[in-house]
Amino acid sequence: MLEFAILGLLQQAPMHGYELRKQLAQVLGGLRSISYGSLYPALRRMQAAGLITTDEPAPRALLPADAPPLTGRRGKVVYTITADGKERFHELVSETGPEAYDDGGLFGVRLAFFRHTAQDARLRILEGRRRTVERQREGLRSSLSRTRERLDRYTLELQRHGLESVDREVRWLSELIDSERREASEPGTARREASGTSGAAALPDPPDGDPPGTT
Repeated sequence: MLEFAILGLLQQAPMHGYELRKQLAQVLGGLRSISYGSLYPALRRMQAAGLITTDEPAPRALLPADAPPLTGRRGKVVYTITADGKERFHELVSETGPEAYDDGGLFGVRLAFFRHTAQDARLRILEGRRRTVERQREGLRSSLSRTRERLDRYTLELQRHGLESVDREVRWLSELIDSERREASEPGTARREASGTSGAAALPDPPDGDPPGTT
């Protein structure tokens, strides 16, 4: 998840570590807190793999007070995606198997970079995520029907709340899928995809109180 998100952000523009951390917090939302202790080892691994490269620190540009002393506090190292990194990112955004949607956290990150994903791949990922959540919903319904009589009212309400959250996500995913299919049927979509312009339809608002992929 972290490698995918870093490559996706650097695909848009070079960034130094502090800015990357801020942008990652926005992309991941409440799904994960990114510390320098997890970010910089990931950046070092990606640099060793040739996926990213660094520029020399800007003279006299100080790092934030809470940043680790990786540059001797002389300045900010700027990270840039390489050709190999772009190829790796293209491989990742092209994946449409269960690894792209079964994990709710990774699905949320994939959704954040859907503008870089081909339209047919977007549809397969959305449909796969909907199938996953529908299975979760059936499991919750089955559990609720089996245990209803044995639960106190607070636990019962908690299970009902979980079921309602999953129901909302299924409806939200269905709206996304319908939007993608309408977009695919519009003239000019193929030309936009070929030219690299995002063909993503306007995204419906996510379910209230439930960030994408948190079920």
